[in-house]
Amino acid sequence: MNPFHYAFKIKDIASTRQFYVDILGCREGRSSEHWIDFDFFGHQLSGHVSDNIPALDYCGKVDGVSVPVPHFGCILTYEQFEQVQQKLQQHDIKFVVKAHTRYEGQVGEQRTMFVLDLSGNPLEFKAFKNPDEVFAS
Repeated sequence: MNPFHYAFKIKDIASTRQFYVDILGCREGRSSEHWIDFDFFGHQLSGHVSDNIPALDYCGKVDGVSVPVPHFGCILTYEQFEQVQQKLQQHDIKFVVKAHTRYEGQVGEQRTMFVLDLSGNPLEFKAFKNPDEVFAS
C-alpha cells in the first residue's frame, strides 16, 4: 500500500508533539511555528495550528457503538495494538471507546479503540484478526 498524507487542525505545536512523539512514539518530521509533520506508522500526518477546531459529532454507529466522525487512525498488528494501548494507558489518556473486539466471530473481526489527541482530534486504532479481511464485505 502507498502511504497516505493527512493534514488536520491542532491547538498548538507543543501538546501535539507531546502526544504523537512522546506518547505514541511517532518520529517527527519537518515543522515550523504553524505546522508539524509526523511519521504515523508509515504515513505522513501534518498538524496545522488553528483556533477553530470543530466540536465532535458522535453520528457514527458501528456494531452498536457510537463513534466520533470524522476521525482518523491506523490499522495495526495485534502486537502494535497492544503496545499503543499500553502507551495510552501509561500516559492516562482517556479512551472515548475502550479497547474491545468488534464483529466477534464474523468476517472482519477486529480489536478497536478510540482516543482524543491533546487537541481533541479523535483517533481510532484497530487490528484485524485476519489482515486479509480489512476490505472484506
